[in-house]
Amino acid sequence: MPPKIQRSNAEWREMLTPEQYYILREHGTERAGSGPHNDEKRTGMFTCAGCGAALYRSETKFESGTGWPSFFAPASPEAVSEHVDRKFFMRRTEIRCASCDGHLGHVFNDGPRPTGLRYCMNGFALGFQPDEET
Repeated sequence: MPPKIQRSNAEWREMLTPEQYYILREHGTERAGSGPHNDEKRTGMFTCAGCGAALYRSETKFESGTGWPSFFAPASPEAVSEHVDRKFFMRRTEIRCASCDGHLGHVFNDGPRPTGLRYCMNGFALGFQPDEET
């Protein structure tokens, strides 16, 4: 596995929008329905807005009704990492980009088949690369 991408806070601030920095580097959450990619229906790859790493294939995206882009599986098991999040007097599983350690969102056990998981991601933490038209 390649080494993690490491940058200073100043470098991250320079390359990310304020919304992206707040979510990816400060572990923030966008307001439901306010981020991009909720309505993205094209075939392609959702990537990390911080480093461009491949995170989720469009085929795993589903409408969760939560206001955040949701997926039932990452593009590969190595694409994301899980961390215990105990903020707000709850215990949740935080999901980060495995390449740059950017906060993406959380995973819950109320998703569809085949995994039963719902990777609830912040839209501002994601980029999108559509598949080439043939």
